[in-house]
Amino acid sequence: MHVDNAEVGQRRRRSAIVAARPPTEAAVIAAEPLTKEDLIGYLASGCKPKENWRIGTEQERFGFDLKTLRPMKYEHIAELLNGIADRFDWDKIMEGNNIIALKQGKQSITLEAGGQFEHSGAPLETLHQVCAEVNSHLYQVKAVLKEMGIGLLDIGCQPKWEVKDIPMMPKERFEIIRNYMPKVGSLGLDMMFRTCTAQVNLDFSSEADMIKKLRASLALQPIATALFANSPFTEGKPNGFLSMRSLIWTDTDKDRTGMIPFVFDDTFGFEKYVEYALDIPMYFVYRNKRHFDCTGMTFRDFMAGKLRCIPGELPTMNDWEMHLGTIYPEVRLKRYLEMRGADGGPWSRLRALPAFWVGLLYDEVSLQNVLDMIADWTAEERQMLRDQVPKTGLKTPFHGRLLKHVAQDVVQFAKAGLERRGFNETGFLNELEEVARTGVTPAEKLLELYYRKWGQNIDPVFEELLY
Repeated sequence: MHVDNAEVGQRRRRSAIVAARPPTEAAVIAAEPLTKEDLIGYLASGCKPKENWRIGTEQERFGFDLKTLRPMKYEHIAELLNGIADRFDWDKIMEGNNIIALKQGKQSITLEAGGQFEHSGAPLETLHQVCAEVNSHLYQVKAVLKEMGIGLLDIGCQPKWEVKDIPMMPKERFEIIRNYMPKVGSLGLDMMFRTCTAQVNLDFSSEADMIKKLRASLALQPIATALFANSPFTEGKPNGFLSMRSLIWTDTDKDRTGMIPFVFDDTFGFEKYVEYALDIPMYFVYRNKRHFDCTGMTFRDFMAGKLRCIPGELPTMNDWEMHLGTIYPEVRLKRYLEMRGADGGPWSRLRALPAFWVGLLYDEVSLQNVLDMIADWTAEERQMLRDQVPKTGLKTPFHGRLLKHVAQDVVQFAKAGLERRGFNETGFLNELEEVARTGVTPAEKLLELYYRKWGQNIDPVFEELLY
């Protein structure tokens, strides 16, 4: 679906400038200290009836200089953000004198540490609306980029440059996280500076519905990783993996990543997730217009007023919201569920990602089919898939056959779920059906080009996956 009139009304008003105001700063301090029941209630407040379920998407892309292929500097990013804001009526978000994000209604454009350019869409009802929104966003970005000599690369891992070659964006919180990462894993800086992902955010109706959807999506997340694997290069050559991005997450920070197997326990619910999150070390707290380094201390410490960085201070609900956003399991629970397993890639292919998850999780028959399929998968088998898929993709052996055969079944569940939704959305899965049928991932197609057409030179990937 294409949007041809994206510029209509672009000059309704001049874009506003908004000071960056992290959630904590905007919070009204509660009269009473937060309790664990308050934290549980926050998650439970996400429950909504099926007619109010929506689809949210997020995609990250690498910016690069079209002549040198070097990563986009902050000066380029600032020019890009200002250009989009001024031409297409977005509000500018500032941190000090630096523009760091844009906002328009319920959409936002933000920056990751290495300048990854992220679009977060509004919660929308149908996949057609999602596609129209992303096409409009990309149209706007391209309109500004073509005047700058900058391109965007749709891939899951930076294919050419080292971490030291990538400028860090001027956001205070990134400094804290960059200093902490090497203490808890060997690949955390790679995650910050050299990975791009695509994400789908979906709703649930009740605690029981959340549990079913979280179990189904966790078990299937490695299949999504395989279907969308798109990061086979690092520092100018093949890295031995199909999804290096996924591999990087296995040694980033084990406290806050992974397959969270307790989700499959009989006692799991909102409370168990709260207990898990309470004991995960924090990154920072925002107070008095600055970020305080709280690494090594937990939210449970914060609840007790025992943070060494701000002794005696107690958290607000907005602190809790921010903390939940610094936890990175394969599927993340907030007031909705976030699917986190896919590599970044071209929107022409990635539009299948929300279609895949909506077809599986927003249709009761498909969801039950998935739950029946995974009922006898053990924790060890789920972890094996998580560990093996980054390297072997859809060719991973599983239950006496290849993972591509499981993926074929799952994609058909998704297609049938979309048919029952009745919005004429099944066409979004066409390319994914082909990947599952052949077992050839996007990464393997790139590797074939590298060895046959590109003469083992990585530079053509910047043109192949250029937006």
